Amino acid sequence: MRGSPGTHTSGHADTRTGTGQASREESGDLRELLRGLEVFGGELPGFDPAAAPDTPVELFTEWLRHALRSGVREPHAMTLSTADHQGDPVARTLILKGVDRDGWRFAADRTSPKGRQLAARPYAALTFYWPPLARQVRVRGPVVAEDADRSAADFLARGAGARAEALLGRQSEPLTDLGERDRAVAASLARLDREPGLVPSGWTLHTVRPESVEFWQGDKERRHTRLRYTPGAAGWHRELLWP
Repeated sequence: MRGSPGTHTSGHADTRTGTGQASREESGDLRELLRGLEVFGGELPGFDPAAAPDTPVELFTEWLRHALRSGVREPHAMTLSTADHQGDPVARTLILKGVDRDGWRFAADRTSPKGRQLAARPYAALTFYWPPLARQVRVRGPVVAEDADRSAADFLARGAGARAEALLGRQSEPLTDLGERDRAVAASLARLDREPGLVPSGWTLHTVRPESVEFWQGDKERRHTRLRYTPGAAGWHRELLWP
């Protein structure tokens, strides 16, 4: 029989209360755990922005090589941020394919979500973060699709497993089970054995042409150093930013 308002009847209300209390306790425990995690541990490199090179590509190359020498795992991994059809942000981690005076490069199939988003709004942001060094690099700018030859060369330079997965052309579609995935990849690998020069028609190498490149060096005392490059008629302009 249902009780009147404010009256506890069966154990259901107590169960909900107990669950809610446990949830709050777990949330509090997690909050304390997060607050207790070390930030900027170990010895951090110095950064003198006055001695920075004239172009962001030069400084990025210096920092990337330093990350490699310091043993940072996968320093070429980056977060690519785009906008969907509603203008909402979408982010994922990709591998940098190259960088030169024209910009930062990555690859994607035109039929993938990021490929469609870039076709509708060819603008993106890249974020590199190397935690052991407390260093971050942020790149923003328009995205240009490279020609078919450069895109094909990028695809053929990938490992067999990566090419087999890309040939499926089903990124982000619902998957029934992992067995279906494994069978499809095996069939794709077999196809590559028969056609080693095969390149999917939608595979595209993209270049982010930077309108802004920011270098961020963390500091244990939170006196972070931020240096931003922006292009101008006379070359790259450099300016410091408040942390």
